[in-house]
Amino acid sequence: MTTSNLNLLLSPTQINTLHLKNHMVMAPLTRSRAGEGDVPTSTVVEYYRQRAGAGLIITEGSQISAQGKGYIRTPGIFSSEQVSGWKHVTDAVHAEGGRVFLQLWHVGRLSHSLVQLNNRLPVAPSAIKADGETYTSEGLKPYELPRALSLDEIPGVIADFRQGAENAKRAGFDGVEIHGANGYLIDQFLRDGTNARTDSYGGSAENRARFLKEVVESVIEVFGASRVGVRLSPIFNYFSMSDSDPQATFNYAAKMLSRYGLAYMHVVEVGTGSFDFRELKRRFGGTYIANGGYDAERAETSLQEGNADLVSFGTAFLANPDLVERFKHGAALNDVDPTTFYQGEERGYTDYPTMAEIA
Repeated sequence: MTTSNLNLLLSPTQINTLHLKNHMVMAPLTRSRAGEGDVPTSTVVEYYRQRAGAGLIITEGSQISAQGKGYIRTPGIFSSEQVSGWKHVTDAVHAEGGRVFLQLWHVGRLSHSLVQLNNRLPVAPSAIKADGETYTSEGLKPYELPRALSLDEIPGVIADFRQGAENAKRAGFDGVEIHGANGYLIDQFLRDGTNARTDSYGGSAENRARFLKEVVESVIEVFGASRVGVRLSPIFNYFSMSDSDPQATFNYAAKMLSRYGLAYMHVVEVGTGSFDFRELKRRFGGTYIANGGYDAERAETSLQEGNADLVSFGTAFLANPDLVERFKHGAALNDVDPTTFYQGEERGYTDYPTMAEIA
């Protein structure tokens, strides 16, 4: 598709009062490059600076507490050192004319005692083990059977989300995205395959969405609804994630979220089983960011047909710091090196060449 056919994708837009250079969003991507104390380093600063051509950058998930951590070398947003590290990132992105939201993250059961403070067990809505492995200081380890959060612990986790938002504001972020997708804690509460609770946070879709609702309300108090987004993944099926009726569950969640006037709902449109994402968009009623294997042509078509308001790109931004310019010029994209997705330093992180460097 030529530049002239990318009229919407490359044109300026806005989310409420936030002006964006284009309709392209850099999706959150875990890269495991944080330094000592899970603090963003100067290399992390450069990585995001290079990609500031995106209309909006959503950072990699950043744990809201030590308990929220799932993998080694992922950045946090709960210590003063982490806030300072992220401030260098926001300053660099803003200097390039970019906009950036921080993704607030609690992994729930997708962790390991080797990653947790004092080797505690990971927590979850219910004591149901996930399939898969996580990166620890001793290499890959299978997920453990988590400990179910008690009812009186849940307010503390919600408070951690609020504190994470307050810290993100101190670090200069334009807003925050609440990570309710990809099998992490909020997603675990939402789905009946991972939530077997019999109290006010389990059972009906309304009860299972209660944790998300309360997190959203706590974060809105910090940033205001117009600078808070939520990410969902209705049919994401990794880590043995499942739901008996995902359409009903996520239709309810989208309608519930529609009441707040949020910045956006960011939806991962990949997984197994049939699902009507257009119905999800209709029920939400606000800005809808589509994600999941989009290229320039498919993104433009989706925007033109009203199936998305913005489109986020993951791997394409990972390997092409100048992705916007490449789309503008119809240029070929860099090949992706999956062996450098997680951990490592500059290689496969800040050393992907731009068009100008290749020429």
